[in-house]
Amino acid sequence: MIILYQIILYIIVIYALYFSISGFLAICKNKKIPQRHPPKYKFAILIAARNEEKVIAGLLESLDNQNYPKDLYEVFVIPNNCTDATEQIARDAGATIVLPDEHISAKGQALKYTMQQLAQREDIDAFAVFDADNIVHPDFLKRMNDALCHDGGKYRIAQGFRDSKNYGDNWISSGYSIFYWYQNLFFNRSRMILNGSASINGTGFILKKEIFLEHGFDTYTMTEDIEFTAQCAINRERILFVEDAVTYDEQPTNIHTSWTQRRRWSTGTMQCFKRYSGKLLGGFFRGKGLPCLDMFMNFAAPYIQIISFLLLVCRIAFSAFGIIVSDVISYFYSLGIIFFIATYIISIIMSAVIVMYNRKSLFQALTGVLLFPVFIIMWVPINITCLFVKSKKWTQIHHSRNIDSANLFEYSKDKE
Repeated sequence: MIILYQIILYIIVIYALYFSISGFLAICKNKKIPQRHPPKYKFAILIAARNEEKVIAGLLESLDNQNYPKDLYEVFVIPNNCTDATEQIARDAGATIVLPDEHISAKGQALKYTMQQLAQREDIDAFAVFDADNIVHPDFLKRMNDALCHDGGKYRIAQGFRDSKNYGDNWISSGYSIFYWYQNLFFNRSRMILNGSASINGTGFILKKEIFLEHGFDTYTMTEDIEFTAQCAINRERILFVEDAVTYDEQPTNIHTSWTQRRRWSTGTMQCFKRYSGKLLGGFFRGKGLPCLDMFMNFAAPYIQIISFLLLVCRIAFSAFGIIVSDVISYFYSLGIIFFIATYIISIIMSAVIVMYNRKSLFQALTGVLLFPVFIIMWVPINITCLFVKSKKWTQIHHSRNIDSANLFEYSKDKE
């Protein structure tokens, strides 16, 4: 029993070190920053929307204000299962409405249907995907055009920088924002330095039309973004991270919505692990590179978190029964409250640094910084629940937060 405990423990340690060491390479200089190029590619902008009448006008306005030739992009809104004025608002704003003639139950299906309808249009070069609650920086399409021109057209898929339009609302929205800022820096940016591949974050990404024609957009799980990322890894398609192509996302502000959303993410991640883990590991050992290993490790995250929690329970039980376990982890555990306080303080410092690195107000994000460990720990009961209670129904996340976009764009202007 003790030997099994120690073997699993060291597997967990290796897992943590993998992301820690690779993540901190983000401090190195990123050489994969696309140079500026004249407008070349025409984008079909795809927006799958379900009852988004409160926010979609803000997105469409930000797209209308793109610093990119009007004849080189067209906006398509896919209203699905709507019972409000989303379609009419989009139509009035000049968007082309796509009404699927088949049942749509998830975002991935809406995107696939629309890509199929547009794939034969010779004037369309690439697809750009946004969520209806987004606000898009005016230079987004310019920077994504640069990305497709970068390094002789080496990259055919690119992920932009996912920011937040309401990070200062409360500790939950701040927690989400810090989580995404961590991912932007310690995963997506570090993978560029490692000559790896970024991860699709659900919104603010582009793919050339030829990707769809060659590989399709066939997603089957509740998390089409990371599933598509895994498919890209298996197909040897590298994803470029474009730091100055910024999309602002609305974050949840209450525990119920957060629980619902993260439960969907956790369920989808487990579905992806079951569906792709073998292909990803096989691809890595067959020389398809770091992206396959990255996605395997990402899909294993819910199980690693559950196992880590169970190891903690075992360690407490060992202490209660006077069982002596001798290893490095046990030494830290023996420090008791001191170890947990130190871990908490380190988390606060790291989160504060992330906030300031992204030129955000530490005061507005303070509750999120102080409670970020709580935000992360919430994953444990969510993952345990998803392990035993399978949810296959896509649940809508309601959005209503409108904000003056002029205040959002200061960050990206500073980066120019």
